[in-house]
Amino acid sequence: MNKPKVVILGGGFGGLAAARALYKDAQVTVVDRHNYQTFLPLLYQVSTAGLAADHVAYPIRGALRKTNVKFRMASPVQINHQNNEVNLDSGEILKFDHLIVALGSVTSDFGIPGVKEYALGMKTVAEALTIRAEVMRRFEELCRYEDETKISITVIGGGPTGVEMAGAMAELIRGPLTSDQAKVAKNINVRLIEAGPRLLPSFAPSLSIRTKKDLEKLGVKVMVNTAVKELSVKKITLADNSTVDSVITIWAAGVKGADAMVNLNLPVEANRVAVETTMQVKNHPNIWALGDIAGAKGKDGRALPMVAPVAIQQGKFIAKQIKRLASNKKLENFKYLDKGSMATIGRNKAVVQVRWFKLAGPLAWLVWLWLHLFYLLGGRNKIGTMADWTWNYLTFDRGNRHIMDS
Repeated sequence: MNKPKVVILGGGFGGLAAARALYKDAQVTVVDRHNYQTFLPLLYQVSTAGLAADHVAYPIRGALRKTNVKFRMASPVQINHQNNEVNLDSGEILKFDHLIVALGSVTSDFGIPGVKEYALGMKTVAEALTIRAEVMRRFEELCRYEDETKISITVIGGGPTGVEMAGAMAELIRGPLTSDQAKVAKNINVRLIEAGPRLLPSFAPSLSIRTKKDLEKLGVKVMVNTAVKELSVKKITLADNSTVDSVITIWAAGVKGADAMVNLNLPVEANRVAVETTMQVKNHPNIWALGDIAGAKGKDGRALPMVAPVAIQQGKFIAKQIKRLASNKKLENFKYLDKGSMATIGRNKAVVQVRWFKLAGPLAWLVWLWLHLFYLLGGRNKIGTMADWTWNYLTFDRGNRHIMDS
C-alpha cells in the first residue's frame, strides 16, 4: 500500500509534532519560511537581554534528523484544490493527499490606528532583537547627556506575554542598567496597559491581584481598565482622549491567524481558519489546520488559546486522524486537555494555575523554569539557557545587552 503524501505548512510546535507522529506512516514534507523553529515562550527574554537569540531557535532539519521527513525552506503562495497541489514561492509544486496548515499567528492591531507604524511586535527573533536594540540604544542616548530626561517604555496587553515582558524589562533596568549607569537607569520607567479590569484574565482573580502587586514592587506602573485609542510618535492616546508619553511601545495585546490563510483562500472565522471538530478545514476534508491559525473551540464554545500545548496536542491528534482514514476508521473529535497555565513575573516570582490548583512565588517560578527547559528543543539550547539563567541569577547581570539590529 502506498503511503499518503502529507505536506505540513509550518515548522512550529504543532507542525513538528504532526511530522514526528506521521513519518512512519506517510511521506511527509515540512515547509517553513525559516530553517529553524522559534521557541516563542522565551522570546521576551531575548528582548530583555536575558537570553541569547540562538538559544530560542533550533534547526528544523535537526529536529527531524532521525526521521525520513523532507524539509523545504519556502512559503506557500497558492493551493490548487482541484489537483491537490500547493505552490511555493521557491517555484516548487508539492502534491499532497493531506495538507496540514500550521502557519501560526501574527500580531493583531484590532484596527487601532498607529499600531503597525509605532509599536514593536514580538512574534519573531528579529522583532525581539529590535526591541532589545531600541531599549539599549535609548539607554546609550541618555548616558550621553546624563541629565534628568525621563523616558517611558510601555507594554500594551496584560496577558501572560505582556506581564512577562513588563516584569523582565523592569528587572533589566533595576539590575544591569542600574549597575552600568544608575543615574540614567532611574529615569527609565516601565508601564503596562491592560484594557480589561485585571491582568491575566484567564487566571483566577487572586493570581491576577498577586501579579499586579509583584509588578508594582518591581517598579512597573500598571494601568487596568485602560483602552488604547491610537498610537503616534512617542505618544499613546487612550480611550478617554488622555495621552501618555511612550518612547518605546511594545504591542502584546493580541494575535490573529497568519495572513497566509487569506492568501491561500481558506475559510476564515474570527481571524482564524474555520475548522470542524475533527480539525478538518471546513469544506476541505483533506486539509487540516492546527495551532494558532486554527479556530478550534473548547467545551465552552470559546476559541482555544493560542499556546504551544494546544498546537502540540492538535498535531499529534491530526496525525492519528490521517492514520484512521488510511485504515477506513471513523474520525474522532478533538478534545483539548488543559494542563494549566503559567506566567513568570520576575526573579523568584511566577504564577501557576492547573484547574482548581493555584501556586505563586518561588516554587511556581521553579516549576516555570523546569517546564520551559523541558520543552526547549536541543541539548545545546538547554545547556545555553541554563547557563544564561544561572549567570543572570547569581550576578544580577545580563550579558546579552548588545545592539545587533540592522
